[in-house]
Amino acid sequence: MNNKYLTHLLCFVLLIFSVTLPSYAEKKNVEENSTVSNMEELRDKVSANKKLVVSNNISLTAEEANKFWPVYDAYQNDLHEINLRLARLIDDYATAFNKGAVPNEKATQLIDEAIAIEMEEANLKRKYVPKLSAVLPGAKVARYLQIENKIRAIVRYELAEAIPLVLVEESKGTPKN
Repeated sequence: MNNKYLTHLLCFVLLIFSVTLPSYAEKKNVEENSTVSNMEELRDKVSANKKLVVSNNISLTAEEANKFWPVYDAYQNDLHEINLRLARLIDDYATAFNKGAVPNEKATQLIDEAIAIEMEEANLKRKYVPKLSAVLPGAKVARYLQIENKIRAIVRYELAEAIPLVLVEESKGTPKN
């Protein structure tokens, strides 16, 4: 990807974090309706930027584009549900983290949900490969999935960097990072 499109990708990633990353230090003081409205507006902007990145990195014929974009939109809608589930997991973790050391039972619950989300995302890709292959040649399907994977890798990297490690209680009862 060239620098112009990488810039768009970076904007997309930054917008994703303003939607999904909870604050670990601050309490939520914003009215729910206002937050939902702002998140919907942000989601629209994120979607447009992501679509631009994909569009600029896959050379589609007019016929391919007419068939691809509806499949793309359906995939993004399904992926959005996974993103919401991930955001809820992060929020759940933030709540537990803000209380101090995370109890073993809660940690296990968070691990199980994180793995389930990863599996759901992999299953979503598996479900859409035949749909994409029906409208694009194999090389373009591979390129599209590579672009999606790069975007998701950047998001996951940023999440990993921003989310602190679980606090573990030492045997003496003092938290340890």
